Amino acid sequence: MAKEFWRWKEYNWQDENLNWRDGKVITGGVDVGSVSSQAVVMVDGELFAFSNMRTGSDSPNSALNAMNWALENTGMTLDHFDFIVGTGYGRVNVPFADKAITEIACHARGGNYMYGPTVRTILDMGGQDCKAILCDERGKVTNFLMNDKCAAGTGRGMEVFADLLGVSIEDVGDLSLDVDEEPPPVSSTCVVFAKSEAAGLLREGWSQSRVLAAYCSAMAHRVFTLLERVGVSPDFAITGGIAKNIGVVSRIERELNLTALKPKHDTQIAGALGAALFGKALVEKGKGRKNKAVA
Repeated sequence: MAKEFWRWKEYNWQDENLNWRDGKVITGGVDVGSVSSQAVVMVDGELFAFSNMRTGSDSPNSALNAMNWALENTGMTLDHFDFIVGTGYGRVNVPFADKAITEIACHARGGNYMYGPTVRTILDMGGQDCKAILCDERGKVTNFLMNDKCAAGTGRGMEVFADLLGVSIEDVGDLSLDVDEEPPPVSSTCVVFAKSEAAGLLREGWSQSRVLAAYCSAMAHRVFTLLERVGVSPDFAITGGIAKNIGVVSRIERELNLTALKPKHDTQIAGALGAALFGKALVEKGKGRKNKAVA
């Protein structure tokens, strides 16, 4: 079988030092995106477990698979939760969720937890869209702008490029920085045009690194214009899969003349993390399940 260069690593994680059975409030967040799905489990507001995997053919199964993988070998079941919140593209199709909340609100709340209360601007670079979010010290959204017209400035667009060039998606960022000087950017308005332009540049003798630099530069500039429209206030942070791409991140930082905050957790779980935090807040308001199983 031919290698799938776009395929990124899926994984789960659990805090082995945290005994969930001692917890008073157990909440979950499930972020079903167009490209990836994440599930987060929190115990008394502390991160206990999460999973990060590819979204499947339908949202309900993707949500269930993500949560089951996060809970793997923990002894916890869905019945032990006080509240579960669904978010993301498929948020209304999480069959075991008690409530659905928009990914804008969840990324702001999750970003606040991941980066601290000083963060004021969060850039979420997802699989099919980009969101520039302004928030206050509690992680409450004060303004946002979204670009979802084309995959050119998103994770899916980067996957297309990785496959085109035969470069592992995890190596794209480093390779894009392996150039003597920054080349002119390729088309940033459409992933189809960008792909066609890149193929032409390869035929002209451009190296893989040079083509990747041109694409990462175009992606960074497109994001910069979005941030410029909403207004960027320090501290600035990035969530989503593209936050792991140093080639894009460093170019965004250069255009903004700002250094992004360093994450404490996987940047792809921000939405699910925020969803779980909303769940905790709702439990504290008396909205929790009345028939929760005993640990």
